[in-house]
Amino acid sequence: MPDINELQDFATQVRRDILRQVHKVNSGHPGGSLGCTEFFTALYQVVMDHNTNFNMDGKGEDLFFLSNGHISPVYYSVLARSGYFPVDELNTFRLIDSRLQGHPTTHEGLPGVRIASGSLGQGMSVALGAAQTKKLNNDDHIVYSLHGDGELQEGQNWEAIMYAAGNNVDNIIATIDLNGQQIDGSTETVLPMGNLKAKFEAFGWDVMEIEDGNDLQQVIDGLKEAKTRTGKGKPVCVLMNTVMGNGVDFMMHTHAWHGKAPNDEQLETGLAQNPETLGDY
Repeated sequence: MPDINELQDFATQVRRDILRQVHKVNSGHPGGSLGCTEFFTALYQVVMDHNTNFNMDGKGEDLFFLSNGHISPVYYSVLARSGYFPVDELNTFRLIDSRLQGHPTTHEGLPGVRIASGSLGQGMSVALGAAQTKKLNNDDHIVYSLHGDGELQEGQNWEAIMYAAGNNVDNIIATIDLNGQQIDGSTETVLPMGNLKAKFEAFGWDVMEIEDGNDLQQVIDGLKEAKTRTGKGKPVCVLMNTVMGNGVDFMMHTHAWHGKAPNDEQLETGLAQNPETLGDY
């Protein structure tokens, strides 16, 4: 396993990748991607038992499903730098006929991507189906999923959340990215969701929190703790507090960069705050 300094370098390079992908095509979602950089780094570099020799069946390995698919830049960067496909393919982000579309899809056959996730609110249902399939196959591996906090305003989530506990699906870890922002403003302004911990617990989940989801060690420790809670009769929810745009000072603490690309000057500023570590593509 890489040490914490190597992991920090990995995360820094991923932030550079995010900025460069979105800038090149003047399109994409840098804010949420930057905020989840530490999560993806921890998941793919430390916590998850996964196989870069990608097979859609996913037997004998942990699975990950990205529900809030608009944060594809961080997903693609981490998949590439974890060995799923060549890093230089990041150059094709959002281009016509690219495998790296703005929202991940499956028909292009991009290794690592298991569902199309352009429409929000569906990832929980798919992850639960995969988790139950593993139980039927006597596969003791875990299914991980990631969801935006604003995404929980979609009603389908709550049907799935109720279903998971009602059917004792205890081999799933659903992480909620709590950055308090969505495309039209803060989640409190658009539609307050109240106490999510109490809500998930009322639906029968085992809930834990990561206080600082942009502290890499906290994320690693939190996901490892979540793993120890699986297999005990309840689905596991991780409430992860992050800052949208983390690592680029002018993008932080605002919804303005949810789906906006930096211009040339802004790109240079952002890259200067995240020095090249593993080599640009």
